[in-house]
Amino acid sequence: MGPPSPADAPGFDALYGLELIECTEATVRARVAVRDELRQAGGAVHGGVYAAIADGLATRGTDAGVTSEGKLAIGLANHTNVLAPITAGAIHAQATRRHRGRTTWVWEVAISDDAGRACATARVTVAVRERSP
Repeated sequence: MGPPSPADAPGFDALYGLELIECTEATVRARVAVRDELRQAGGAVHGGVYAAIADGLATRGTDAGVTSEGKLAIGLANHTNVLAPITAGAIHAQATRRHRGRTTWVWEVAISDDAGRACATARVTVAVRERSP
């Protein structure tokens, strides 16, 4: 099996263009190409895009670890800080799992631009629940 494809990011993640590069229960990496629809009035990427990326990566990583147990990953809390604007190129993100609990997982997400400059950081908590029959 090769690396994840953009088709592995359906629904809302597909709307903003999430491209998964790596997805395991410990690390998730992705990129998003900057385009006009993702920018706010001043030309920088909207902060909500960073929050969506962080939530998407943390939830997918948790899902990778709990699906085989018949469980579901649901974003519970997301604290995203924007550090510097991205106006062009691509948004690069890496989520690293910091806690794997029975009912919650905690992730740290680093978001950078093409030059590797730290542009946003997030801490995301994901709830782990039983799947409904």
